[in-house]
Amino acid sequence: MSVEHATRMKREILEIPDAVERLLTNGKSSVQKTAAEVRNRDLRFLLSVARGSSDHAASFMKYASELLLGLPMASVGPSIKSIYGVNIAGDGALCISVSQSGQSPDIVQLTEAFGQTGAYTVAVTNDVGSPLARATNATLDIHAGPELSVAATKTFVTSMVSGLWLLAEIKGDADLLKAIHALPAHLAKATACDWSPVVEAVDGRSLFALGRGPSWAVSNEAALKFKETCQIHAESYSSAEVLHGPVSIVERGFPVIAFAAGDAAEDSVADVADALVTKGAKVFATTDKVKDAIVLPHIRTDHWITDPIAAIVSFYGMVEQVAAARGINPDAPRHLKKVTETV
Repeated sequence: MSVEHATRMKREILEIPDAVERLLTNGKSSVQKTAAEVRNRDLRFLLSVARGSSDHAASFMKYASELLLGLPMASVGPSIKSIYGVNIAGDGALCISVSQSGQSPDIVQLTEAFGQTGAYTVAVTNDVGSPLARATNATLDIHAGPELSVAATKTFVTSMVSGLWLLAEIKGDADLLKAIHALPAHLAKATACDWSPVVEAVDGRSLFALGRGPSWAVSNEAALKFKETCQIHAESYSSAEVLHGPVSIVERGFPVIAFAAGDAAEDSVADVADALVTKGAKVFATTDKVKDAIVLPHIRTDHWITDPIAAIVSFYGMVEQVAAARGINPDAPRHLKKVTETV
């Protein structure tokens, strides 16, 4: 199918490398200014406020904070403020609120509450004029451009990159900063990875997505995308957890995608992927270290913590194909709309 006749989702996936390049070109001043402000504060922990795909981007930031900065990061449910009316102490915290639209009242309310209790608040959003952006101390524009498909793809990736870039600047990690700026070329290659064997294996029944560490964040995003664009039930688990109960539903041909990066968790993910093969599962993995699972084409970047970003880009191309094979329009999934406002 030509790009002109492709779904909006497909076209937006192909735009991801350019969107990241645009972010890296236009977002430098705000990221560096925000990082400088944070470094001047007595930062003791981080908080995130988000829902859906944005929350998965925040989970990626959580691992980045804990692995790179050695500072814990907690996701706080927006209902704590909007429904239960409770204020949580934010003194000493950096609060990162992620929302492509910046419109949801509950996200805005909790972010404002954290600012009132002492947190330094940052919005990661595609709309710098949104209520969320107006409610924070600083705003990081993800520069994704218009995203018309209901399924978030380029806004998810640019949110991940924006948050990681901020943390790398706070740490002053030259190697990671260099790797972040090299991402567009790697992501262009990731859009070309052929995951068609997964398309053939996904038969409409339940499946697992697995990961560990930062890759677990993209595993969560993968499971959501199967549900919203393909109407297939999918669950995401840490590879450390899947053998503790969930494995019981695995039967012959049960599809599993294991996301692995070139990090300290790669061997353990590969071992679990191979273990699931012995139980009858059809397992695909983004690592060459598996012995029995099927190796998926994957792009390794210039830093282990940016590897999951390339993996989700390759995944997006595949899941769009699954939706098409099932006769589903991924641009307009049933029951869903682009912006969901909750209170």
